[in-house]
Amino acid sequence: MNRPLKALPDMNLALRPAAQAALAAAVLTLAGCASPTLHETPPTQPAPPPTSAAAVAGEIVARSDRLLIYVPVAGESLRGIAGRLLGGEDRDWQIAAANGGVAKVDAGQPLIVPLKPLNPTGVHAGSYQTVPILCYHRIGTTGGKMAVSPANFAAQMEWLVRNDYRVLRLSQLTGYLEGREPLPPKSVVVTFDDGYESVYRFAYPVLRKLGLPATMFVYTDFVGAGDAVSWAQLAEMQGSGLMDVQSHSKSHRNLIERAAGENDERYRRNLDQETAGPRDQLEQKLGGQVRHYAYPYGDANEQVLDTLTRQKYTLAVTVNPGGNAFFAQPLMLRRTMIFGDHDLEAFKARLQTSRRIGQTP
Repeated sequence: MNRPLKALPDMNLALRPAAQAALAAAVLTLAGCASPTLHETPPTQPAPPPTSAAAVAGEIVARSDRLLIYVPVAGESLRGIAGRLLGGEDRDWQIAAANGGVAKVDAGQPLIVPLKPLNPTGVHAGSYQTVPILCYHRIGTTGGKMAVSPANFAAQMEWLVRNDYRVLRLSQLTGYLEGREPLPPKSVVVTFDDGYESVYRFAYPVLRKLGLPATMFVYTDFVGAGDAVSWAQLAEMQGSGLMDVQSHSKSHRNLIERAAGENDERYRRNLDQETAGPRDQLEQKLGGQVRHYAYPYGDANEQVLDTLTRQKYTLAVTVNPGGNAFFAQPLMLRRTMIFGDHDLEAFKARLQTSRRIGQTP
C-alpha cells in the first residue's frame, strides 16, 4: 500500500550518501505537487505505468505524476524494477541516475523511480551529452584502411559492454533529438556502410553473441554482387531483430556532383532514384520501414536534403566525426569512422559522449 508523506523523512537514514540529496529533492517535489494521499495523480496529467501489487515485489511508499519512491526486497535488480515500473528493463539506467549513480539494489534501501524524463536533453552544468555514431565498412584483413580485423572489432564491442556503454538502435535517437526522450549517459550507435559480406561473416556473429543492435546501410545496386551480402543474408540479419537494414543510395554516386550534361530536371529525377528507389526495394524485399539514409561519401547539399525530406526520411548520417547533441540536425548527423589501424586506445578516444559548453565540436 502507499503511505502518506509523513513516513518519508525517517528513510533518509537508510540511504547511501550519494542518493540522500536526490531523495530530499524528490520529497520536496512530491510535497509540492501531490494531494494529501500521494498515489492520486492529478486528472490533467497522464497516468503513470500500472504498478499493481501483483506485479511489484517491493513496496511503493509514495508517488506523484513525476516519480515514485520504491522500497525493494531481497533479490531485486535495477533491470527488474525498471521492467515492472517503467515498462522496459533497458530503462534501468534512469533509476540509477536518479539515485546518484547507484549500481545495485539493496533490500530496504529506498529508490527514486522517475516516471517522467528528468533530463531529456542531457544538459548538465558546464557540459551536455553527445551520442557518437560509429561507422565501419569491411570487417576482415583485406581491403586496406577501411578493413577492421575481426579480432579488433570483437575487442571493441566487448570493451563497450564491459565498460557499461549502451549500444542503441539508430531509431532511438529520434525522441532524443526532439527533446522528448533521454538516453543513457554512455550511449553509442554502431553502423556499417556499403553492404560487404564480411559484415555478415565476422561482425554479425559478434553482435548476436553480445546482443548488440546495429544498422547496415546498403546501396542496392551492390547487393548480391562481388563481395557484397546477398538478399538472403540481409533478410537473416534483419530477421534477428539486431541488424536494421537501411538505405545508402542506389548506385553510391556522390549526390552533390552532377554528371556531364545532367541538367536541373535530370538531376532532380536522379536524386529521386537514389533515395526513393532503394527505399522501396529494401521495403519490398525485406519488409520493415526504411527511413534512415547514409550519404555516399558523406556529402549532401540543400537539394539532397529537400529530396530526403520529400521521400519521408527522418534521420541521415554524414562522415563528419564527433558526437550528436540533442540539437543536432536529424538529416546531418555526425558519424565517426573506425579504421583498421585504430588500436583500442584510438577507438576509445573516438567515443565522444559529452562536450563542454563552449567547446568546438
